[in-house]
Amino acid sequence: HDNFELRTHANVIKVNLDSEKKRAVSVTYMDARGREVEQPAELVILTSYVFNNTRLMLLSGIGKPYDPVSNQGVVGRNYAYVVTGKVSLFFEDKAFNQFMGAGAIGISIDEFNGDNFDHAGLGFIGGAFLTVLSRGATPIRFHPVPPGTPRWGSGWKKAVAQYYNSSFQIDAYGGCQSYRTHYLDLDPTYRDALGLPLIRMTFDWHEHEQKMSLYTTNKAAEIAKAIGPSKMNVNSVTDKYSIVPYQSTHNTGGAAMGADPATSAVNKYLQSWDVPNVFVIGASAFPQNGASPPTCTVGALACWAADSIKDHYLKRPGALV
Repeated sequence: HDNFELRTHANVIKVNLDSEKKRAVSVTYMDARGREVEQPAELVILTSYVFNNTRLMLLSGIGKPYDPVSNQGVVGRNYAYVVTGKVSLFFEDKAFNQFMGAGAIGISIDEFNGDNFDHAGLGFIGGAFLTVLSRGATPIRFHPVPPGTPRWGSGWKKAVAQYYNSSFQIDAYGGCQSYRTHYLDLDPTYRDALGLPLIRMTFDWHEHEQKMSLYTTNKAAEIAKAIGPSKMNVNSVTDKYSIVPYQSTHNTGGAAMGADPATSAVNKYLQSWDVPNVFVIGASAFPQNGASPPTCTVGALACWAADSIKDHYLKRPGALV
């Protein structure tokens, strides 16, 4: 389109507001040469994932930052994640051609997700879906070994070679509740190359998520036992959260949507309560995270927000709620 221009290598570092802090007037970005550029704007749409959406709002003074002590403020609250568990199955006489696969090929069951089972006495709500995926296992990245295998050396190498193509895993992907103690804010110590505060995540597993993970992972283990592996390894969330091992990129929250400006950063159209010509798109709008991946819902919310901007906001700019 003649009225569209894509500027690559442009790192937006701030949304600039008017003197009353009620309207965005421009964005400031750094270009590939390290030059600071100000781009005037009538409408600003943040679409830079959970962490950077929240960071840009905090750096720009859009919405009140969340304070976990007073439980006041909205930007940064409601951060949630995904609770993962897995059961690895090892066989001596089977080949699964793990090198084959693509995308989201696999099969899942939903019997232990949401309200699909009796929660009486379990001590948690929600649940997880159990799945076996065939994405194509690369030899360096995929190297499961059974319990008792040495952590390094020739014994480890032998086990990796033996079980690379003779093992698979059943994953349990569970929902995660948001808590008063889980939030995103600007780091008081660490900064980026431009001297701006990095985003800081405060998060840990709660007893609720630990109970849910243990229950659903044990259900996966029951299925695994029925299959009949020679060895198996069961891992659920039972300890402190660690960011080191990859678990998921289904992060949510930070700029939650809602009906009350006192507890949400954006309204149902993903429009900022405080600065109406700023829309914040992404899983940052989720108030908590269900077990099912948020990806499709994020796409639907993006279409919903785009239609709302086109059909309502552009005709009469201002708060839609």
